[in-house]
Amino acid sequence: MSPVLAGALQLLALVVALGLSYRPLGDHMAKVYSSEKHLRSERWIYKAIGANPSVEMRWPAYLRGVLAFSAVSVLFLYLLQRVQGSLPGSLGFVSIDPDQAFNTAASFVANTNWQSYYGEQAMGHVVQTGGLAVQNFVSAAVGIAVAVALVRGFARSRTGELGNFWADLVRGVVRVLLPISVIGALVLVACGAIQNFSGIHEVGQFTGGTQQWNGGAVASQEVIKELGTNGGGYFNANSAHPFENPDGLSNLFEIYLILVIPFALTRTFGRMVGSIRQGYAILATMATIWLGFTALMMWTEFAGKGPAFDIAGGAMEGKETRFGIGASAIFSVATTLTSTGAVNSFHSSNTGFGGGINLLGMQLGEIAPGGVGSGLYGMLIMAVIAVFIAGLMVGRTPEYLGKKIGTREIKFAALYILITPALVLGFTAASFVLDTPAHSMTNSGAHGFSEILYAYTSGANNNGSAFAGLNADTQWFNSTIGIAMLLGRFLPMVFVLALAGSLAEQQPVPETAGTLRTEKPLFTGLLVGTIMIVTGLTYFPALALGPLAEGLAA
Repeated sequence: MSPVLAGALQLLALVVALGLSYRPLGDHMAKVYSSEKHLRSERWIYKAIGANPSVEMRWPAYLRGVLAFSAVSVLFLYLLQRVQGSLPGSLGFVSIDPDQAFNTAASFVANTNWQSYYGEQAMGHVVQTGGLAVQNFVSAAVGIAVAVALVRGFARSRTGELGNFWADLVRGVVRVLLPISVIGALVLVACGAIQNFSGIHEVGQFTGGTQQWNGGAVASQEVIKELGTNGGGYFNANSAHPFENPDGLSNLFEIYLILVIPFALTRTFGRMVGSIRQGYAILATMATIWLGFTALMMWTEFAGKGPAFDIAGGAMEGKETRFGIGASAIFSVATTLTSTGAVNSFHSSNTGFGGGINLLGMQLGEIAPGGVGSGLYGMLIMAVIAVFIAGLMVGRTPEYLGKKIGTREIKFAALYILITPALVLGFTAASFVLDTPAHSMTNSGAHGFSEILYAYTSGANNNGSAFAGLNADTQWFNSTIGIAMLLGRFLPMVFVLALAGSLAEQQPVPETAGTLRTEKPLFTGLLVGTIMIVTGLTYFPALALGPLAEGLAA
Protein backbone atom coordinates (compact mmCIF):
# COMPACT_ATOMS: atom_id res chain seq x y z
CA MET A 1 0.00 0.00 0.00
CA SER A 2 1.38 3.43 -0.92
CA PRO A 3 1.99 5.95 1.89
CA VAL A 4 -0.49 8.37 0.28
CA LEU A 5 -3.26 5.77 0.21
CA ALA A 6 -2.47 4.75 3.79
CA GLY A 7 -2.80 8.36 4.92
CA ALA A 8 -6.09 8.81 3.05
CA LEU A 9 -7.55 5.64 4.59
CA GLN A 10 -6.57 6.76 8.08
CA LEU A 11 -8.26 10.10 7.46
CA LEU A 12 -11.39 8.31 6.25
CA ALA A 13 -11.43 6.05 9.34
CA LEU A 14 -11.07 9.12 11.56
CA VAL A 15 -13.98 10.91 9.87
CA VAL A 16 -16.19 7.82 10.30
CA ALA A 17 -15.30 7.49 13.99
CA LEU A 18 -16.00 11.18 14.61
CA GLY A 19 -19.29 10.91 12.72
CA LEU A 20 -20.45 7.97 14.84
CA SER A 21 -19.62 9.86 18.05
CA TYR A 22 -21.07 13.21 17.03
CA ARG A 23 -24.71 12.76 17.88
CA PRO A 24 -24.55 10.72 21.13
CA LEU A 25 -21.77 12.79 22.68
CA GLY A 26 -23.25 16.11 21.60
CA ASP A 27 -26.68 15.20 22.96
CA HIS A 28 -25.14 13.92 26.20
CA MET A 29 -23.30 17.22 26.80
CA ALA A 30 -26.48 19.18 26.07
CA LYS A 31 -28.30 17.16 28.76
CA VAL A 32 -25.41 17.58 31.19
CA TYR A 33 -25.43 21.37 30.97
CA SER A 34 -29.22 21.68 30.86
CA SER A 35 -30.03 19.36 33.77
CA GLU A 36 -31.20 20.75 37.10
CA LYS A 37 -30.24 17.60 39.02
CA HIS A 38 -26.93 17.11 40.81
CA LEU A 39 -25.21 13.78 41.30
CA ARG A 40 -24.30 12.73 44.83
CA SER A 41 -20.59 12.96 44.07
CA GLU A 42 -21.13 16.46 42.70
CA ARG A 43 -22.98 17.54 45.85
CA TRP A 44 -19.99 16.38 47.91
CA ILE A 45 -17.71 18.57 45.81
CA TYR A 46 -20.00 21.60 46.12
CA LYS A 47 -20.07 21.15 49.89
CA ALA A 48 -16.28 20.84 50.04
CA ILE A 49 -15.68 24.06 48.09
CA GLY A 50 -18.60 25.95 49.67
CA ALA A 51 -20.48 26.57 46.41
CA ASN A 52 -24.22 26.75 45.86
CA PRO A 53 -24.78 25.23 42.40
CA SER A 54 -28.40 26.39 42.17
CA VAL A 55 -27.63 30.11 42.22
CA GLU A 56 -27.72 31.67 38.74
CA MET A 57 -24.90 34.08 37.89
CA ARG A 58 -24.78 37.17 35.72
CA TRP A 59 -21.69 37.53 33.57
CA PRO A 60 -19.54 39.52 36.08
CA ALA A 61 -20.12 36.88 38.77
CA TYR A 62 -19.46 34.05 36.29
CA LEU A 63 -16.23 35.75 35.23
CA ARG A 64 -15.14 36.22 38.85
CA GLY A 65 -15.61 32.48 39.37
CA VAL A 66 -13.47 31.68 36.31
CA LEU A 67 -10.68 34.07 37.30
CA ALA A 68 -10.68 33.19 41.01
CA PHE A 69 -10.53 29.45 40.35
CA SER A 70 -7.77 29.89 37.76
CA ALA A 71 -5.72 32.21 40.00
CA VAL A 72 -5.83 29.70 42.86
CA SER A 73 -4.86 26.95 40.40
CA VAL A 74 -1.82 28.90 39.18
CA LEU A 75 -0.69 29.54 42.76
CA PHE A 76 -1.17 25.91 43.81
CA LEU A 77 0.69 24.48 40.83
CA TYR A 78 3.49 27.02 41.21
CA LEU A 79 3.99 26.14 44.88
CA LEU A 80 3.81 22.40 44.16
CA GLN A 81 6.72 22.72 41.72
CA ARG A 82 8.73 24.93 44.08
CA VAL A 83 8.60 22.29 46.86
CA GLN A 84 9.02 19.26 44.60
CA GLY A 85 12.43 18.41 46.06
CA SER A 86 10.81 17.78 49.44
CA LEU A 87 7.92 15.66 48.15
CA PRO A 88 7.77 11.85 48.12
CA GLY A 89 7.85 10.29 44.68
CA SER A 90 9.95 13.14 43.30
CA LEU A 91 12.35 10.59 41.68
CA GLY A 92 15.24 12.61 43.06
CA PHE A 93 14.39 15.69 40.99
CA VAL A 94 15.02 19.07 42.58
CA SER A 95 12.50 21.88 42.93
CA ILE A 96 11.72 23.86 39.77
CA ASP A 97 13.29 27.31 39.31
CA PRO A 98 10.92 30.26 39.87
CA ASP A 99 10.69 31.44 36.24
CA GLN A 100 10.09 27.94 34.89
CA ALA A 101 7.61 27.13 37.69
CA PHE A 102 5.64 30.26 36.77
CA ASN A 103 5.74 29.41 33.09
CA THR A 104 4.56 25.84 33.69
CA ALA A 105 1.81 26.87 36.14
CA ALA A 106 0.51 29.49 33.72
CA SER A 107 0.78 27.02 30.86
CA PHE A 108 -1.24 24.18 32.36
CA VAL A 109 -3.90 26.39 33.98
CA ALA A 110 -4.36 28.24 30.66
CA ASN A 111 -4.92 24.90 28.86
CA THR A 112 -1.74 25.60 26.85
CA ASN A 113 0.73 23.05 28.21
CA TRP A 114 3.76 24.76 26.70
CA GLN A 115 6.80 22.97 28.13
CA SER A 116 10.26 24.53 28.30
CA TYR A 117 11.63 21.56 30.25
CA TYR A 118 12.29 17.84 29.70
CA GLY A 119 9.37 16.09 31.39
CA GLU A 120 11.20 12.88 32.24
CA GLN A 121 14.15 14.86 33.65
CA ALA A 122 12.30 17.47 35.70
CA MET A 123 8.93 16.38 37.11
CA GLY A 124 8.29 13.64 39.66
CA HIS A 125 5.16 11.54 40.08
CA VAL A 126 3.40 13.91 42.52
CA VAL A 127 3.76 16.98 40.31
CA GLN A 128 2.84 15.03 37.18
CA THR A 129 -0.30 13.38 38.58
CA GLY A 130 -1.35 15.68 41.42
CA GLY A 131 -0.54 18.90 39.60
CA LEU A 132 -0.29 18.70 35.82
CA ALA A 133 -2.87 15.95 35.19
CA VAL A 134 -5.41 17.62 37.49
CA GLN A 135 -5.07 20.88 35.58
CA ASN A 136 -5.59 18.96 32.34
CA PHE A 137 -9.08 18.13 33.59
CA VAL A 138 -10.13 21.39 35.20
CA SER A 139 -8.66 23.77 32.60
CA ALA A 140 -10.57 21.88 29.90
CA ALA A 141 -13.74 22.04 31.99
CA VAL A 142 -13.32 25.81 32.38
CA GLY A 143 -13.19 26.20 28.59
CA ILE A 144 -16.38 24.18 28.11
CA ALA A 145 -18.10 26.15 30.86
CA VAL A 146 -17.37 29.50 29.18
CA ALA A 147 -18.61 28.15 25.84
CA VAL A 148 -21.82 26.90 27.45
CA ALA A 149 -22.32 30.31 29.09
CA LEU A 150 -22.11 31.98 25.64
CA VAL A 151 -24.57 29.46 24.20
CA ARG A 152 -26.98 30.28 27.04
CA GLY A 153 -26.57 33.95 26.12
CA PHE A 154 -27.95 33.16 22.66
CA ALA A 155 -30.63 30.80 23.99
CA ARG A 156 -32.00 32.97 26.82
CA SER A 157 -33.80 36.29 26.66
CA ARG A 158 -34.72 39.15 28.97
CA THR A 159 -32.32 37.93 31.65
CA GLY A 160 -28.63 38.43 32.29
CA GLU A 161 -28.19 35.05 33.98
CA LEU A 162 -25.78 32.59 32.36
CA GLY A 163 -25.90 29.62 34.73
CA ASN A 164 -23.57 28.71 37.59
CA PHE A 165 -19.85 28.46 36.93
CA TRP A 166 -19.16 25.98 39.73
CA ALA A 167 -21.91 23.65 38.55
CA ASP A 168 -20.69 23.83 34.96
CA LEU A 169 -17.08 23.22 36.05
CA VAL A 170 -17.87 20.19 38.20
CA ARG A 171 -20.27 18.65 35.70
CA GLY A 172 -17.74 19.00 32.91
CA VAL A 173 -15.20 17.00 34.88
CA VAL A 174 -17.50 14.42 36.51
CA ARG A 175 -19.94 13.71 33.70
CA VAL A 176 -17.95 14.37 30.51
CA LEU A 177 -14.16 14.30 30.85
CA LEU A 178 -13.65 11.70 33.58
CA PRO A 179 -15.80 8.87 32.15
CA ILE A 180 -14.29 9.15 28.67
CA SER A 181 -10.79 9.35 30.17
CA VAL A 182 -11.23 6.13 32.13
CA ILE A 183 -12.24 4.24 29.01
CA GLY A 184 -9.59 5.95 26.91
CA ALA A 185 -6.81 5.13 29.38
CA LEU A 186 -7.75 1.44 29.22
CA VAL A 187 -7.57 1.59 25.41
CA LEU A 188 -4.11 3.19 25.53
CA VAL A 189 -2.84 0.63 28.03
CA ALA A 190 -4.14 -2.12 25.76
CA CYS A 191 -2.20 -0.51 22.90
CA GLY A 192 1.00 -0.54 24.96
CA ALA A 193 1.16 2.83 26.76
CA ILE A 194 2.65 2.47 30.24
CA GLN A 195 0.77 3.11 33.50
CA ASN A 196 2.78 2.76 36.70
CA PHE A 197 4.66 4.62 39.41
CA SER A 198 8.02 3.09 38.59
CA GLY A 199 11.30 4.77 39.41
CA ILE A 200 14.23 5.44 37.11
CA HIS A 201 15.75 2.43 35.34
CA GLU A 202 19.15 2.30 33.67
CA VAL A 203 18.92 0.37 30.42
CA GLY A 204 21.92 -0.94 28.47
CA GLN A 205 22.36 -0.15 24.78
CA PHE A 206 24.02 -2.00 21.93
CA THR A 207 26.56 0.79 21.58
CA GLY A 208 27.94 -0.02 25.02
CA GLY A 209 26.40 3.00 26.76
CA THR A 210 23.33 3.20 28.95
CA GLN A 211 20.15 5.20 29.00
CA GLN A 212 17.88 6.13 31.89
CA TRP A 213 14.13 5.57 31.56
CA ASN A 214 11.52 6.39 34.15
CA GLY A 215 7.94 5.20 34.33
CA GLY A 216 4.81 7.02 35.36
CA ALA A 217 1.04 7.19 35.13
CA VAL A 218 1.41 7.93 31.43
CA ALA A 219 -1.75 6.43 29.87
CA SER A 220 -4.09 8.25 32.28
CA GLN A 221 -2.33 11.57 31.65
CA GLU A 222 -2.07 10.95 27.91
CA VAL A 223 -5.80 10.48 27.46
CA ILE A 224 -6.84 13.71 29.19
CA LYS A 225 -3.92 15.51 27.54
CA GLU A 226 -5.58 14.79 24.17
CA LEU A 227 -9.26 14.73 25.20
CA GLY A 228 -8.99 18.07 26.99
CA THR A 229 -6.92 19.55 24.12
CA ASN A 230 -4.10 20.21 26.59
CA GLY A 231 -1.04 18.68 24.92
CA GLY A 232 1.62 18.53 27.64
CA GLY A 233 3.51 15.25 27.40
CA TYR A 234 4.87 13.09 30.20
CA PHE A 235 8.07 12.82 28.15
CA ASN A 236 9.92 15.46 26.18
CA ALA A 237 9.25 13.64 22.89
CA ASN A 238 5.52 13.97 23.65
CA SER A 239 3.31 11.76 21.46
CA ALA A 240 6.32 10.67 19.42
CA HIS A 241 7.50 8.70 22.48
CA PRO A 242 6.57 5.00 22.33
CA PHE A 243 5.54 5.00 26.01
CA GLU A 244 2.91 7.65 25.21
CA ASN A 245 1.96 6.62 21.69
CA PRO A 246 3.09 3.05 20.91
CA ASP A 247 1.76 2.36 17.41
CA GLY A 248 -0.44 3.42 14.52
CA LEU A 249 -3.67 2.41 16.28
CA SER A 250 -2.90 4.43 19.40
CA ASN A 251 -1.91 7.36 17.16
CA LEU A 252 -5.25 7.34 15.35
CA PHE A 253 -7.08 6.98 18.68
CA GLU A 254 -5.24 10.00 20.09
CA ILE A 255 -6.18 12.13 17.08
CA TYR A 256 -9.79 11.03 17.61
CA LEU A 257 -9.60 12.11 21.27
CA ILE A 258 -8.29 15.53 20.25
CA LEU A 259 -11.18 16.21 17.86
CA VAL A 260 -14.20 14.42 19.32
CA ILE A 261 -15.38 16.94 21.97
CA PRO A 262 -14.74 20.15 19.95
CA PHE A 263 -16.72 18.76 16.99
CA ALA A 264 -19.48 17.31 19.20
CA LEU A 265 -19.95 20.63 20.98
CA THR A 266 -21.53 22.01 17.79
CA ARG A 267 -24.31 19.45 18.30
CA THR A 268 -24.60 20.60 21.93
CA PHE A 269 -24.84 24.18 20.68
CA GLY A 270 -27.61 23.29 18.26
CA ARG A 271 -29.57 21.46 20.95
CA MET A 272 -29.29 24.26 23.48
CA VAL A 273 -30.35 27.03 21.07
CA GLY A 274 -33.21 24.91 19.73
CA SER A 275 -31.94 24.53 16.18
CA ILE A 276 -29.88 21.50 15.16
CA ARG A 277 -29.30 23.11 11.75
CA GLN A 278 -27.44 26.00 13.37
CA GLY A 279 -25.11 23.45 14.91
CA TYR A 280 -24.63 21.78 11.53
CA ALA A 281 -23.67 25.14 9.98
CA ILE A 282 -20.94 25.66 12.58
CA LEU A 283 -19.85 22.03 12.16
CA ALA A 284 -19.64 22.44 8.37
CA THR A 285 -17.44 25.53 8.79
CA MET A 286 -15.08 23.74 11.15
CA ALA A 287 -14.95 20.58 9.03
CA THR A 288 -14.29 22.52 5.81
CA ILE A 289 -11.26 24.26 7.28
CA TRP A 290 -9.97 21.12 9.01
CA LEU A 291 -10.21 18.92 5.92
CA GLY A 292 -8.74 21.65 3.72
CA PHE A 293 -5.74 22.15 6.00
CA THR A 294 -5.21 18.39 6.33
CA ALA A 295 -5.24 17.93 2.56
CA LEU A 296 -2.77 20.81 2.10
CA MET A 297 -0.47 19.44 4.79
CA MET A 298 -0.45 15.95 3.28
CA TRP A 299 0.19 17.39 -0.18
CA THR A 300 3.12 19.57 0.88
CA GLU A 301 4.73 16.79 2.95
CA PHE A 302 4.35 14.16 0.21
CA ALA A 303 5.29 16.44 -2.71
CA GLY A 304 8.91 17.15 -1.84
CA LYS A 305 11.59 16.85 -4.52
CA GLY A 306 15.06 15.38 -4.47
CA PRO A 307 16.74 11.98 -3.93
CA ALA A 308 16.05 11.87 -0.17
CA PHE A 309 12.37 12.65 -0.73
CA ASP A 310 12.10 10.04 -3.48
CA ILE A 311 13.71 7.29 -1.41
CA ALA A 312 11.62 8.01 1.71
CA GLY A 313 8.39 8.63 -0.22
CA GLY A 314 8.13 12.18 1.07
CA ALA A 315 9.43 14.47 3.83
CA MET A 316 10.29 11.84 6.47
CA GLU A 317 12.76 14.01 8.37
CA GLY A 318 11.59 14.46 11.95
CA LYS A 319 8.83 11.84 11.65
CA GLU A 320 8.42 8.48 13.32
CA THR A 321 8.67 5.55 10.93
CA ARG A 322 5.89 3.76 12.82
CA PHE A 323 3.50 6.57 11.87
CA GLY A 324 4.75 7.80 8.51
CA ILE A 325 3.97 11.02 6.68
CA GLY A 326 0.21 10.66 6.38
CA ALA A 327 -0.49 10.02 10.08
CA SER A 328 2.01 12.70 11.09
CA ALA A 329 0.34 15.26 8.81
CA ILE A 330 -3.13 14.45 10.17
CA PHE A 331 -1.86 14.68 13.74
CA SER A 332 -0.03 17.98 13.26
CA VAL A 333 -3.06 19.68 11.69
CA ALA A 334 -5.40 18.32 14.38
CA THR A 335 -3.13 19.56 17.13
CA THR A 336 -2.58 23.06 15.70
CA LEU A 337 -6.19 23.64 14.65
CA THR A 338 -7.13 22.84 18.24
CA SER A 339 -5.49 24.11 21.40
CA THR A 340 -3.84 20.75 22.00
CA GLY A 341 -0.20 21.26 21.11
CA ALA A 342 0.71 17.59 21.36
CA VAL A 343 3.14 16.47 18.67
CA ASN A 344 4.04 13.12 17.12
CA SER A 345 6.58 14.65 14.73
CA PHE A 346 9.12 17.47 14.66
CA HIS A 347 7.24 20.52 13.35
CA SER A 348 10.51 22.31 12.66
CA SER A 349 11.38 19.55 10.18
CA ASN A 350 8.24 20.05 8.12
CA THR A 351 8.63 21.60 4.71
CA GLY A 352 8.55 25.39 4.68
CA PHE A 353 4.91 25.44 3.61
CA GLY A 354 4.07 22.66 6.07
CA GLY A 355 5.37 24.75 8.95
CA GLY A 356 3.34 27.66 7.63
CA ILE A 357 0.17 25.56 7.65
CA ASN A 358 0.73 24.72 11.32
CA LEU A 359 1.34 28.39 12.11
CA LEU A 360 -1.73 29.55 10.21
CA GLY A 361 -3.88 26.92 11.92
CA MET A 362 -3.08 28.44 15.29
CA GLN A 363 -3.41 31.99 14.01
CA LEU A 364 -6.98 31.32 12.87
CA GLY A 365 -7.72 31.29 16.58
CA GLU A 366 -7.81 27.49 16.77
CA ILE A 367 -11.49 27.31 15.87
CA ALA A 368 -11.59 24.42 13.41
CA PRO A 369 -12.64 22.69 15.59
CA GLY A 370 -10.52 24.42 18.23
CA GLY A 371 -10.03 23.56 21.87
CA VAL A 372 -12.68 22.08 24.13
CA GLY A 373 -15.02 25.01 24.62
CA SER A 374 -12.64 27.64 23.27
CA GLY A 375 -13.12 26.39 19.72
CA LEU A 376 -16.88 26.79 19.91
CA TYR A 377 -16.91 30.22 21.51
CA GLY A 378 -14.16 31.39 19.14
CA MET A 379 -16.19 30.23 16.14
CA LEU A 380 -19.35 31.91 17.48
CA ILE A 381 -17.41 35.17 17.84
CA MET A 382 -16.40 34.87 14.18
CA ALA A 383 -20.04 34.14 13.30
CA VAL A 384 -21.00 37.43 14.98
CA ILE A 385 -18.35 39.21 12.87
CA ALA A 386 -19.64 37.48 9.72
CA VAL A 387 -23.28 38.51 10.25
CA PHE A 388 -22.11 42.05 11.00
CA ILE A 389 -20.26 42.15 7.67
CA ALA A 390 -23.33 40.73 5.91
CA GLY A 391 -25.50 43.37 7.56
CA LEU A 392 -23.22 46.11 6.26
CA MET A 393 -23.51 44.66 2.74
CA VAL A 394 -27.30 44.75 2.66
CA GLY A 395 -27.80 47.81 4.83
CA ARG A 396 -29.74 46.32 7.73
CA THR A 397 -29.10 45.64 11.41
CA PRO A 398 -27.27 42.33 11.70
CA GLU A 399 -28.93 39.52 13.65
CA TYR A 400 -27.72 36.11 14.79
CA LEU A 401 -29.98 33.47 16.34
CA GLY A 402 -32.68 36.06 16.92
CA LYS A 403 -30.38 38.53 18.69
CA LYS A 404 -29.38 41.93 17.32
CA ILE A 405 -25.67 42.51 16.88
CA GLY A 406 -25.40 46.15 17.86
CA THR A 407 -22.54 48.48 18.72
CA ARG A 408 -21.93 46.93 22.13
CA GLU A 409 -21.85 43.35 20.84
CA ILE A 410 -19.55 44.09 17.92
CA LYS A 411 -17.11 45.91 20.21
CA PHE A 412 -16.83 42.83 22.40
CA ALA A 413 -16.30 40.64 19.34
CA ALA A 414 -13.71 43.01 17.87
CA LEU A 415 -11.75 43.18 21.11
CA TYR A 416 -11.79 39.38 21.27
CA ILE A 417 -10.17 38.94 17.86
CA LEU A 418 -7.57 41.70 18.44
CA ILE A 419 -6.10 40.36 21.69
CA THR A 420 -4.05 37.40 20.48
CA PRO A 421 -2.56 39.10 17.38
CA ALA A 422 -1.42 42.00 19.58
CA LEU A 423 0.26 39.57 21.97
CA VAL A 424 1.85 37.43 19.24
CA LEU A 425 3.18 40.24 17.05
CA GLY A 426 4.15 42.49 19.98
CA PHE A 427 6.23 39.89 21.81
CA THR A 428 7.77 38.61 18.55
CA ALA A 429 8.87 42.11 17.63
CA ALA A 430 10.29 42.70 21.11
CA SER A 431 12.28 39.47 20.91
CA PHE A 432 14.04 40.66 17.76
CA VAL A 433 14.63 44.20 18.98
CA LEU A 434 16.35 43.02 22.17
CA ASP A 435 19.74 41.33 22.04
CA THR A 436 19.33 38.47 24.50
CA PRO A 437 16.33 36.56 23.03
CA ALA A 438 18.02 36.17 19.65
CA HIS A 439 20.75 34.05 21.26
CA SER A 440 18.15 31.32 21.87
CA MET A 441 17.65 30.79 18.13
CA THR A 442 19.27 27.70 16.65
CA ASN A 443 18.63 28.81 13.07
CA SER A 444 18.98 32.15 11.32
CA GLY A 445 17.02 33.70 8.48
CA ALA A 446 13.39 32.83 7.73
CA HIS A 447 13.46 29.60 9.71
CA GLY A 448 14.85 31.35 12.77
CA PHE A 449 12.13 33.99 12.51
CA SER A 450 9.54 31.21 12.34
CA GLU A 451 10.90 29.69 15.57
CA ILE A 452 10.10 32.79 17.61
CA LEU A 453 6.88 33.63 15.76
CA TYR A 454 5.71 30.05 16.35
CA ALA A 455 6.56 30.21 20.08
CA TYR A 456 4.42 33.27 20.75
CA THR A 457 1.65 32.12 18.39
CA SER A 458 1.55 28.83 20.28
CA GLY A 459 1.57 30.53 23.69
CA ALA A 460 -0.96 33.30 23.07
CA ASN A 461 -3.39 30.95 21.30
CA ASN A 462 -3.15 28.39 24.14
CA ASN A 463 -1.73 25.72 21.86
CA GLY A 464 1.56 24.75 23.46
CA SER A 465 3.29 22.95 20.60
CA ALA A 466 6.85 23.98 19.82
CA PHE A 467 8.48 24.54 16.45
CA ALA A 468 11.67 23.26 18.10
CA GLY A 469 15.11 24.67 17.58
CA LEU A 470 14.40 27.50 20.03
CA ASN A 471 15.89 27.40 23.54
CA ALA A 472 12.85 28.74 25.38
CA ASP A 473 14.11 27.87 28.88
CA THR A 474 15.38 31.38 29.60
CA GLN A 475 14.05 34.07 31.90
CA TRP A 476 12.88 36.14 28.92
CA PHE A 477 10.93 33.41 27.17
CA ASN A 478 9.63 31.75 30.35
CA SER A 479 8.30 35.09 31.59
CA THR A 480 6.95 36.57 28.35
CA ILE A 481 5.42 33.36 27.03
CA GLY A 482 3.88 32.80 30.48
CA ILE A 483 2.31 36.27 30.33
CA ALA A 484 1.14 35.67 26.75
CA MET A 485 -0.49 32.38 27.79
CA LEU A 486 -2.41 33.92 30.70
CA LEU A 487 -3.53 37.01 28.79
CA GLY A 488 -4.30 34.98 25.66
CA ARG A 489 -6.52 32.63 27.67
CA PHE A 490 -8.37 34.86 30.11
CA LEU A 491 -8.72 38.26 28.41
CA PRO A 492 -10.77 36.73 25.56
CA MET A 493 -12.99 35.06 28.16
CA VAL A 494 -13.80 38.49 29.59
CA PHE A 495 -15.27 39.62 26.27
CA VAL A 496 -16.96 36.26 25.59
CA LEU A 497 -18.84 36.41 28.89
CA ALA A 498 -19.60 40.12 28.48
CA LEU A 499 -21.06 39.35 25.05
CA ALA A 500 -23.05 36.45 26.52
CA GLY A 501 -24.52 38.71 29.19
CA SER A 502 -25.45 41.35 26.64
CA LEU A 503 -27.17 38.80 24.40
CA ALA A 504 -29.05 37.18 27.28
CA GLU A 505 -30.57 40.55 28.24
CA GLN A 506 -32.05 41.09 24.77
CA GLN A 507 -35.57 40.39 23.64
CA PRO A 508 -35.62 38.00 20.65
CA VAL A 509 -36.07 39.60 17.24
CA PRO A 510 -38.70 37.91 15.05
CA GLU A 511 -37.42 36.43 11.80
CA THR A 512 -38.40 38.31 8.62
CA ALA A 513 -37.87 37.91 4.90
CA GLY A 514 -34.69 39.98 5.17
CA THR A 515 -33.14 37.89 7.94
CA LEU A 516 -29.87 36.22 6.99
CA ARG A 517 -30.38 32.44 7.12
CA THR A 518 -27.40 31.41 9.20
CA GLU A 519 -28.11 27.69 8.92
CA LYS A 520 -27.63 27.67 5.12
CA PRO A 521 -24.49 26.78 3.10
CA LEU A 522 -24.26 30.42 1.97
CA PHE A 523 -23.56 31.50 5.53
CA THR A 524 -21.05 28.69 5.98
CA GLY A 525 -19.15 30.01 2.95
CA LEU A 526 -19.36 33.57 4.28
CA LEU A 527 -18.05 32.43 7.66
CA VAL A 528 -15.12 30.52 6.15
CA GLY A 529 -14.25 33.55 4.01
CA THR A 530 -14.47 35.93 6.97
CA ILE A 531 -12.13 33.75 9.03
CA MET A 532 -9.53 33.48 6.29
CA ILE A 533 -9.65 37.18 5.37
CA VAL A 534 -9.43 38.45 8.96
CA THR A 535 -6.53 36.11 9.72
CA GLY A 536 -4.77 36.83 6.43
CA LEU A 537 -4.92 40.59 6.85
CA THR A 538 -3.56 40.25 10.38
CA TYR A 539 -0.73 37.77 9.94
CA PHE A 540 0.28 37.71 6.26
CA PRO A 541 3.27 40.09 6.64
CA ALA A 542 4.69 37.96 9.46
CA LEU A 543 4.07 34.73 7.58
CA ALA A 544 5.76 36.21 4.51
CA LEU A 545 8.94 36.82 6.52
CA GLY A 546 8.98 33.27 7.90
CA PRO A 547 7.45 30.11 6.40
CA LEU A 548 6.43 31.61 3.05
CA ALA A 549 9.94 32.95 2.40
CA GLU A 550 11.42 29.60 3.42
CA GLY A 551 8.99 27.62 1.26
CA LEU A 552 9.55 29.76 -1.83
CA ALA A 553 13.32 29.55 -1.41
CA ALA A 554 13.30 25.74 -1.20
